[in-house]
Amino acid sequence: MTQQRKKELKEFLKKNKIRFANYELLNLALSHKSFINERKTSGDNNEKLEFLGDSVLGLIITEYLYKNLTDYSEGDLARIKSFIVSEESLSQIGKYIELNQYLLVGKGEELTGGRNKKAIIADTFEALLGAYYLDTGLAKVRDFVIKLFRDEIKKVVDNQQGKDYKTLLQEYIQKQYKDCPTYRLIEERGPEHNKIFYMEVLLGEKILGKGEGRSKKEAEKSSAKNAYLKLKSTSIHTSKKKK
Repeated sequence: MTQQRKKELKEFLKKNKIRFANYELLNLALSHKSFINERKTSGDNNEKLEFLGDSVLGLIITEYLYKNLTDYSEGDLARIKSFIVSEESLSQIGKYIELNQYLLVGKGEELTGGRNKKAIIADTFEALLGAYYLDTGLAKVRDFVIKLFRDEIKKVVDNQQGKDYKTLLQEYIQKQYKDCPTYRLIEERGPEHNKIFYMEVLLGEKILGKGEGRSKKEAEKSSAKNAYLKLKSTSIHTSKKKK
């Protein structure tokens, strides 16, 4: 590592009021695979640290929500967490701490705006957390994460996103499967003035969730909520797929 690079890393740490003992580890966290590939060396990139950081972040946020939102159901906590650890949220936090300015990317990636791509910034932020955990331990990482995310958590809890479960489900399905969910009325029960509608939401012919309501619209929202929370709950307990 050059003295200039070490100076840059010290500047980054000073801005964010954190300390690292191992500057090589920090530098690795900020090394995108495009940078390593172009150098044609046997060095590692930050993907394994990203893998670790994803779990560290998940643990910290889950623990915080569990301890501070005691009146919320598991499903509500899963929904709140999904917002907080989303690519959009992580990339915003990454830009806030100016992570992209200190990221090492290849020339090709630089020319295509890679330094400011949401996915790359979000992944690098997770890699930073993985490196910080290895260097300092969980307590310091927890303090760092909660300080950065406290306002975002409050925003999510206050439901300032303005998105309902139908919107959330559609965005999730489009991102994961490049498709759109459909809704199907299963049955209607009760007299005309007091009907209950039963709907199911599908991806192709696969039933993702079912719900009911006093109107078809309410039933659709209910089925979307059940489907979304089930999908997110499953994804939370499995490793994130690499891009």
